[in-house]
Amino acid sequence: MTAAVALTELRKSFGGLPATDGVTLEVAAGERRLVIGPNGAGKTTLFNLVSGDLRPDAGSVRLFGEEVRGLRPDQRAHRGVARTYQILTLFPKSTLAHNVVLALLGLAPARWQMLAPLAGRRDLEERALAALAEVGLESVAQRPASEVSYGEKRRLEIAMALAQKPRLLLLDEPLAGLSAEERRVVQQLLERIPRDVTVMMIEHDIDAALAFAERITVLHYGKVIVEGSRAEVVAHPRTREVYLGA
Repeated sequence: MTAAVALTELRKSFGGLPATDGVTLEVAAGERRLVIGPNGAGKTTLFNLVSGDLRPDAGSVRLFGEEVRGLRPDQRAHRGVARTYQILTLFPKSTLAHNVVLALLGLAPARWQMLAPLAGRRDLEERALAALAEVGLESVAQRPASEVSYGEKRRLEIAMALAQKPRLLLLDEPLAGLSAEERRVVQQLLERIPRDVTVMMIEHDIDAALAFAERITVLHYGKVIVEGSRAEVVAHPRTREVYLGA
């Protein structure tokens, strides 16, 4: 079966400092892959290379069998890539529903109809409300994003990504800054993502993330140092050395 993500000798440096240093990995279709490592390990840079937010200096990025190294982020989005960011990227004055509509509009032919009012696009509004219902935010759909809690904003960002019906979903620290109850809600949400969506997740909350991941990749100074099942990675001495502090 063709891998959802296949990276080969992927490299990216900033000012001569390697952030991604020869990363080679494969993620199977439908897999739940956790990417961990200390601060500065190159995790978000890796996601940026997969999504197209950054261009690699060298190496290959193949998504579902297609080489996409030369494609822009919007072109990759049209091929089924969606993501969330470590720092929330929302329109705070717009309602939750409108934020999702804008996410949907980016993939719709209507994005070129700049003079047509969005209020007339009932199809986008209905899809946005359905996406918010999936993450338990239907009751606050018409509230401005600035007026909901941080945990609800995190769920909104996930709804914006899922509304696009992605084949590959990249989650950059979706549990960061959440309370224990908010983490539980988001964990349950992630568990409901259908298996036709491949998920890669960066997360520092290891206890929460381990329950989600099937395979784990550990990065250190831009290199893959450990990869395997949950049990293999947690027990590996290199993981304990660079990440768990043992």
